[in-house]
Amino acid sequence: MLQQFNIHKPIIQAPMAGVTTPKLVIACCEAGILGSIGAGYLNGDDTRAFIREVKKGTDKPFAVNLFIQEEPNIDVNVLQQARAALQPIYEELNIPDQQTVISDELYADQLQVVIDEQVPICSFTFGIPTATDIQYLKEANIYTIGTATTLQEALAVEAAGLDAVVVQGREAGGHRGSFIEPMQLISQQDLLAQVIDRVKIPVIAAGGIMTTEHVSTALENGAAAVQLGTVFLVATESEVSTVHKVAILQSKEQGTTLTKAFTGKIARGLQNDFTERLKDAVVAPYPLQHHLTLAIRKESAKQMRPEFLSLWMGENSYMAKKAPVETIVETLLKDVVLR
Repeated sequence: MLQQFNIHKPIIQAPMAGVTTPKLVIACCEAGILGSIGAGYLNGDDTRAFIREVKKGTDKPFAVNLFIQEEPNIDVNVLQQARAALQPIYEELNIPDQQTVISDELYADQLQVVIDEQVPICSFTFGIPTATDIQYLKEANIYTIGTATTLQEALAVEAAGLDAVVVQGREAGGHRGSFIEPMQLISQQDLLAQVIDRVKIPVIAAGGIMTTEHVSTALENGAAAVQLGTVFLVATESEVSTVHKVAILQSKEQGTTLTKAFTGKIARGLQNDFTERLKDAVVAPYPLQHHLTLAIRKESAKQMRPEFLSLWMGENSYMAKKAPVETIVETLLKDVVLR
């Protein structure tokens, strides 16, 4: 992939849906790595606008990441219980009664936009595209990347015909890309070791990678590239909220947790009052829980209440240091022998 798209530095900026902006993607591309648009929560028109904004700022290749969306099984009783569990927080933030939760189909429109806009690389999370969609992408000469959290998932990604696979270790911040039950939590190094000799497609290591030593180890162990998210959230060009940046920079070792409470899918972020209050609560399936908590997250940001925010970050967030993207990349690759 790196050779095909003339990318000389084996680093991919993780596609962080909801927090990545065109400014950060452009900065990553201009620093010689692969920038990624996290389009998971965008509709087709917003995805197109994001892509065009990135194109205005760079002529370098970039990727778009899409969520494989399943229609949730809506159990009214579960939905009511999930809503009731959030009621005390609605009241604490003075949020009015919530509107009806609707699951919107975004994926089909996004996929068409990726093809129309001739995006060179498209990655996927939470599953594998259909054979028809993969063929459609290949006919458009779009390079495809899947996400796997186990060897079984990595083998499925390869068998489906995707061009590369991101192996996401348990340390990774944000949503886990799991799509085959039961979910497993495997360290990045162990997962890479399991997968590297079992698939023929390029393997990209992700999860907890924050230092030049982490980068070197992954590449020495056979990874074609590494994918990093948290390290770029505190970059000068990152437009994530000040509250989020401060939370990362002030985070402590073992300060993160895995929770379904914000979106209905397991994700890693800072342990806070919200994750603790909801750790035993009934949670609606994704994306219904995402819609139930959306007003909470928006209002918490306005009120500067980090205790109710989804502050996604990886297990090694305490190692993050604020700097321009270019400096971060230079530091990560210092003394790394590139193949």
